[in-house]
Amino acid sequence: MSNTNINDGLKPLTVGVIGGGTMGSGIAQIAATSGCRTLVFDSSPEALKNSAHTLEKVLARLVEKEKITEEKKHSVINNIQYINELNHFTSSNLIIEAIIEDANIKKGVFSELEQYVSDDCILASNTSSLSVTSLAAALKKPERFIGIHFFNPAPLMKLVEIVPAIQTSNKIAEKTRNLINSWGKLTVMAKDTPGFIVNKVARPFYSEALRIYEEGIADFATIDWSMKELGGFRMGPFELMDFIGNDVNYTVTETVFNAFYYDPRYKPSFTQKRLTEAGYLGRKSGRGYYEYAEGKTSPGPDQDHALGELILQRILAMLINEAADTVHMGIASKEDIDIAMTTGVNYPKGLLHWADEIGILTCVNRMDELYELYHEDRYRCSGLLRQMAREEKLFFENSTVIND
Repeated sequence: MSNTNINDGLKPLTVGVIGGGTMGSGIAQIAATSGCRTLVFDSSPEALKNSAHTLEKVLARLVEKEKITEEKKHSVINNIQYINELNHFTSSNLIIEAIIEDANIKKGVFSELEQYVSDDCILASNTSSLSVTSLAAALKKPERFIGIHFFNPAPLMKLVEIVPAIQTSNKIAEKTRNLINSWGKLTVMAKDTPGFIVNKVARPFYSEALRIYEEGIADFATIDWSMKELGGFRMGPFELMDFIGNDVNYTVTETVFNAFYYDPRYKPSFTQKRLTEAGYLGRKSGRGYYEYAEGKTSPGPDQDHALGELILQRILAMLINEAADTVHMGIASKEDIDIAMTTGVNYPKGLLHWADEIGILTCVNRMDELYELYHEDRYRCSGLLRQMAREEKLFFENSTVIND
């Protein structure tokens, strides 16, 4: 199916990509590697030139590592055509937009694009934070529109969130998911709510770590050590924020906070805001929560096991609570949530499986202890968790409860 039409496999599939930046180029590489004729559009000739040059370097490295053959490299390159006019997309079956996160700019592009494409061409956005429904509303045929959220770097990250708008037809949603699966990706279905699955559920990993730091409970290194050494996470929250970029991470948090009508669970941190304002963006600027300049060393962690457990269990309780609430609100299935968090952000376990292991009642008690301490709505326990504890239920029937 990888090189066939979405519409019944009658002719080769043509995929359009709008945006020649890192994400757009990565999506184009995936489509071309899967045998699709791929058109990459950007209004900047320089961006298209850079996209082609970067792809050639990436493919050359894959040949060196014997991941692909020289023939496959040339096949992928030959499958891609770079264009600078939207009207060249007339033969496309699917077009994925991957440009700046600005709703008005995206809507303008899609409104123009709709003039040129066939009625059965699927139009999609790679947005990670904007309303898919709002973008769809700019079209004359909004039922053809859908969110396809790849993670960066797109060729390496297996997870893709499929996000139907309210207007998206069930047939389009099913076709889109099947196609992306045929490209070797692992798809999860999410309701069109702020942050979808990953960016919503992951917020406490960052925000509660920042809160713990701001309360003076532990420093950056100790919090990171706790989550890695005791929790099994590949990176601590501050290491990860420095890797992502404080400006990027802060913007996502602020966007989710605003979109959820200022729900205190998603409240941004002044610590992160000030670092962003100072230009301490993390690795890319040479300084964030840690310093990365040559010769600079950061203080080591306080490897106090009791303190580490307190930190881990507090952040984990918040993560599990957010995952449970995401099920409760019908945003995604419990299976898709655990898949998303283990493959999208490499968590050591699915959060809902983890909740079953810890014990649902234990999770409820930890949230209630935090609420009793602070009396902030930020620490309200998910109604689903509370109900499950009362009924002695688990998320997954085959789960084993561990002794806490």
